[in-house]
Amino acid sequence: MIRQSIIITLCLALLLIGCQPHIPPEALQLNEESLKQRQLQTRVFDTSDEITVLSACSALLQDMGFNLDESETHLGIMVGSKDRSAVNAGQVAGAILLAFMGVSMPIDSKQKMRACIVTKPVGEKQERIAVRVTFQRIVWNTQNQVSKREGLTDEAMYSEFFEKLSKSIFLEAHQL
Repeated sequence: MIRQSIIITLCLALLLIGCQPHIPPEALQLNEESLKQRQLQTRVFDTSDEITVLSACSALLQDMGFNLDESETHLGIMVGSKDRSAVNAGQVAGAILLAFMGVSMPIDSKQKMRACIVTKPVGEKQERIAVRVTFQRIVWNTQNQVSKREGLTDEAMYSEFFEKLSKSIFLEAHQL
């Protein structure tokens, strides 16, 4: 009896070991879209002063209306957020039309936009600083449920951010 239960347990264990998931090699490779997004979100600046770059990033986020939520300067990480209205006229009009038919539909009401910045020294002698910024938003509807959670990928937004950051780094470096 004991011998039978040991054999059954060993067989079950072998079956379970054989069921381990196999990760395909292509799952660990970045696709072309990911690489394109990373290029959009990253710029390298010709300075080795990471503190000046982080200070310029902090000033720029605050100028853009973000509140700094987290900042670890020795790690090169900064996170900011701002709350905004998410009311969309099209959604409101649709909800009004549906209300006439007796259907209640929640609409987007508020959103939190987040900006995450990571800096990293690069180059053979770490003479340059790479800055990567990502923007996301979370949208809540009138029933206080999350209706959207998305990364923002607008090229113009990232270009504008890095243009302003470049100017801000120049001003910080020259203490203007």
